[in-house]
Amino acid sequence: MEARVYDYFAEKFNGTHLQGYVGTTFAKLQDLLGEGMGGGDKTTQEWCIEFSDGTVATIYDWKEYGTPMGHYDWHIGGTERRAVQLVEDLLAGRIMIVENFEA
Repeated sequence: MEARVYDYFAEKFNGTHLQGYVGTTFAKLQDLLGEGMGGGDKTTQEWCIEFSDGTVATIYDWKEYGTPMGHYDWHIGGTERRAVQLVEDLLAGRIMIVENFEA
């Protein structure tokens, strides 16, 4: 299994919604996933991830006044609960991040 991190909000992430949470720090997310996309209407930071099996996930804070820097229960969005397990596996190093999936 591999994962690709997007630096923009692609159409495939439309319709994602809260599936669960992952407890970690902003620094760990930034080290692993990069800078993120900044915030939107109700977020200060967000990452969009596609897994090689087609599962999509977003990681974001929700209704915070500033990006949480300490330990925080980050929201995991997706279209199915599997997104939560895949994000947990990604953070644990069991899934590798790649630029593009093999054709």
